[in-house]
Amino acid sequence: MNYTELWHLLAQRYDEGEAKAIARMAYEVRFGLTFSDLCLGKDTQLSADDQTELEEIAQRLLQGEPIQYVLGQAEFCGRTFFVNEHVLIPRPETEELCRWIVSEARSERMEARDCSILDIGTGSGCIAITLATEMPGAEVTAWDISPDALEVARKNAKRADVHVSFRQVDALNNANSSFHISHFSLIVSNPPYICNKERETMEANVLEHEPHTALFVPDDDPLLFYRAIAQYGQTALKEGGWLYFEINPLYAESLRQLLCAMRFCRIETKEDQYGKQRMIRARKGKRVKK
Repeated sequence: MNYTELWHLLAQRYDEGEAKAIARMAYEVRFGLTFSDLCLGKDTQLSADDQTELEEIAQRLLQGEPIQYVLGQAEFCGRTFFVNEHVLIPRPETEELCRWIVSEARSERMEARDCSILDIGTGSGCIAITLATEMPGAEVTAWDISPDALEVARKNAKRADVHVSFRQVDALNNANSSFHISHFSLIVSNPPYICNKERETMEANVLEHEPHTALFVPDDDPLLFYRAIAQYGQTALKEGGWLYFEINPLYAESLRQLLCAMRFCRIETKEDQYGKQRMIRARKGKRVKK
């Protein structure tokens, strides 16, 4: 099987552009062949063992398994992260959240060694590790309820050569977290925020392969995790500390109202590259009277 045959095969399930991109990624990541190499016909020079592996990759892709899981890696903020079925595939919107945090942290000089960060629901560790890398003076802690996800995150932190303190904690029941009184400068989370009723609009490869516990919340309580994390932040954040969330655009205004009612201030939502309200931040502190 060569490159042209592979993308034609994948076009049975994906559109042509996506099929070509997936095929190129498979050749580059697994066999070290660039697009220039493919143009020179080096895809026809794979060994018998490599051809067998390529056919196995093709079959997994035809079954709808995301290319990141098939290859065991995903790109995020210019770094390569190990991923598997126990963690969500890092997405561009989350990269935008990290860039926003880093930009504002630098403007407020939060990179100092007294800056402490908590990432709740860390998954692959992409947020925590990115912040630890971009803010090297900060103390970074990351929670997840899943021991399998934490194993992935620890592997990624070791690969990135950064220190993150990983803990198995349930965001909805964090009584044993040991951090409760004014410890953190910043709490960030990309929690489950998709309601079950939205399943019918989602791509099949996401529904069939990515962990549902990291995706879905009950239809009758879409702010479940945001409320719990914000309540924890009321005591665990230092005065003047920040909350940052990735959000479901459908509930941006409801979340803003919730944070306002909980007496957070300087609340701001931010659009992603597609023009959707995808991020929000709020500060713990007294409101300034006008």
